Amino acid sequence: MKYQINKGSVFYGAETVFEDLQFEVRNTEKIAVVGRNGCGKTTLLKVISSQLPLDKGSIYKMNGVEIGYLAQTVFQDESKTVREDCMEVFASLFELGQRLEKTAALMESDYSEATLQRYAQLQQQYEERGGYTWQSEMMTVFSKFGFSQEDLDRPLRTFSGGQKTRLAFVKLLLSKPDILLLDEPTNHLDLETIRWLEGYIKRYSQAVVLVSHDRTFLDNTAEVVYEIEYGQCTRYVGNYTSFVKQKKANQEQQEKRYLRQQQEIERLNALIEKFRYKASKAAFAQSKIKYLERMEKIEAPQRSDDKRFKAHFHSGKKGGKTVLEIEKLTVGYDRPLVTVDLRIEHGQRIAVIGPNGCGKSTLVRTIMGQVSPLSGEFRFGHQIEPGYFDQQLAQFTGSKTVLEELWDANPQLDHTTVRTILGSFLFSSDEVFKTVDVLSGGEKVRLSLAKLMMKNANFLILDEPTNHLDIVGKEALEEALQNYDGTLLFVSHDRYFIAKMATAVLEIRDGKMQFYPLGWQQYCEQENVPSVAEKNKKKEPEAVAVVRRKASPSDIKKIEAQIEAAEQQLEALRALRFEPEYYQDGRRMAELDETIDTAVNELNGLMEKWEEMLS
Repeated sequence: MKYQINKGSVFYGAETVFEDLQFEVRNTEKIAVVGRNGCGKTTLLKVISSQLPLDKGSIYKMNGVEIGYLAQTVFQDESKTVREDCMEVFASLFELGQRLEKTAALMESDYSEATLQRYAQLQQQYEERGGYTWQSEMMTVFSKFGFSQEDLDRPLRTFSGGQKTRLAFVKLLLSKPDILLLDEPTNHLDLETIRWLEGYIKRYSQAVVLVSHDRTFLDNTAEVVYEIEYGQCTRYVGNYTSFVKQKKANQEQQEKRYLRQQQEIERLNALIEKFRYKASKAAFAQSKIKYLERMEKIEAPQRSDDKRFKAHFHSGKKGGKTVLEIEKLTVGYDRPLVTVDLRIEHGQRIAVIGPNGCGKSTLVRTIMGQVSPLSGEFRFGHQIEPGYFDQQLAQFTGSKTVLEELWDANPQLDHTTVRTILGSFLFSSDEVFKTVDVLSGGEKVRLSLAKLMMKNANFLILDEPTNHLDIVGKEALEEALQNYDGTLLFVSHDRYFIAKMATAVLEIRDGKMQFYPLGWQQYCEQENVPSVAEKNKKKEPEAVAVVRRKASPSDIKKIEAQIEAAEQQLEALRALRFEPEYYQDGRRMAELDETIDTAVNELNGLMEKWEEMLS
């Protein structure tokens, strides 16, 4: 056990962020923390990184464990070059290398077994810590985040704010802490870098705790998922897809157990009422009353916090068959980025992909008239009315309220209609009177989508529409767009979203474009890139006819007794985690964790068997 929070609570004034939270990091686990925006994910990372104290509860951290967090990585002296700053990360490695060289020199005159053994130990440590590969690793990480070799010798002060954030990310990865904390690491990264980061995290030799709304990224990296919901934290073993299935199964199991207990309570109450006033059965009735009083009540399952906005995008006009014709259109600012030839037909849903800086956003801004073309031309089809979501314009500023922002854009609507529309985008009650400059990123995106919906455009052009949305918000947008009757052209790095939406892919790379009239999975297969479906697809077992004996009441009663005993044993094991003899002994705690995992698997097996008996 590297790290543990025991019954941790954090409060902001009268508001509870989370309470009695149990969280632990074992060995080299890759852990994802998921939940709605505002549920406390980032707060948890700040607690782990010691930026924020617990209001209640305790923390155990193994001696010597180093925790790295991007927000902690700051540049003390921006007059230094990138190379000089990065070299600080390898200071202890260089010191180890000097000791290795001194020992090697000593061996020329000292042939003792002790000296040879010390040299072998130092060499092993040096090799394990990357003594022979640190330079190539530094350049790999550096280049993957969009920097050139020449950038290594530039002073830190010459980089933009966004570039400094990426440089801090590079430095954090190179420092290789025992627990690496990442908060939305895929934000503003292109697909190629995201894929590289996935591989880096999977190969990372220490533990990782990450917060992300990128479902494909979570599927490809997470081994354990913690969900924060209603101020509680629940651990699931597996990736994001596995977590979704487990959560649904757990809710269904609890629902069945709750209903089963309620039926038993109802049956016992009926027996009590029937016999409590009969002298010969009074003792029987009293025993049932005491049994009910002692019964540990199963709580009714709490429904998932899946409240989501409801959008209904539809076309005001059908428009012509040809939506947009682009002929030798060269886009860029001070230099050409790409030349595009493309015809978009009604009903197509085209994803624009490519590395950062290749011209994706410049292309859609040119089409919308925000950037002048360098050469070539484009024209919309007959009665085509475009609607545009701009990731930059979605960041509202000013003193208008949410209500005014939508109403001013749609003055023909009455007050009740505007309030109803805002309510469907989760702006209810007094929230409509908040000024737009204080809205969160997710709220600004929802307001921008509400304004876009009211245009009734038959051609939607979207630039990174899922940025700042949590997973439930992304699912709501996907559902709305799947029912849209118009045409889509969208820029995105969210592979899950692309897989749901795209019927074709426009790839821009190295100043060239390539159009693929394929869905995302087919595109990935052509490009030899693993798709979401491939990663989650398992070979279906061949159907085999099985004659199963119907379970008898005694069989069901027996398995239920086994489940009850297994649950009691599991709770007893979990309680041991909070005993000093365990949480102060890393070896015993690791053994206990393995025992608990085995008990959980055995309990799940019994539950599956019980469900089969009832079906």
